[in-house]
Amino acid sequence: MIPVPSQVRIWLAVGRTDMRRGMQGLALQVQETLGRDPHAGDLYVFPGRNGNLIKTIWHDGLSMSLYAKRLEKGRFLWPSPADGTVSISPAQLAYMLDGIDWRNPRHTFRPRRAG
Repeated sequence: MIPVPSQVRIWLAVGRTDMRRGMQGLALQVQETLGRDPHAGDLYVFPGRNGNLIKTIWHDGLSMSLYAKRLEKGRFLWPSPADGTVSISPAQLAYMLDGIDWRNPRHTFRPRRAG
């Protein structure tokens, strides 16, 4: 889990993102597409094409961090492009990173048997 303070705003970038982009490319996308400052302390989450990979950038005041997470089974549930930019809470981000629907918390994939 990313140690996100409760006062940090979390933004979901709707649409698809080129997952080959690194920290600088995603920061540029925040500036150009979202019209926001990537160094303002907000956390930005970008989806991959298949829905099982996300990348997150966050400037904590000292440095920029890039996080990536891939689900082995299931997909991250994402708002539609018609929703525009969506802001979520740190608790909703924790649900999302665990593969749980952050809009209606329940597992998107549950193993049928152990082992």
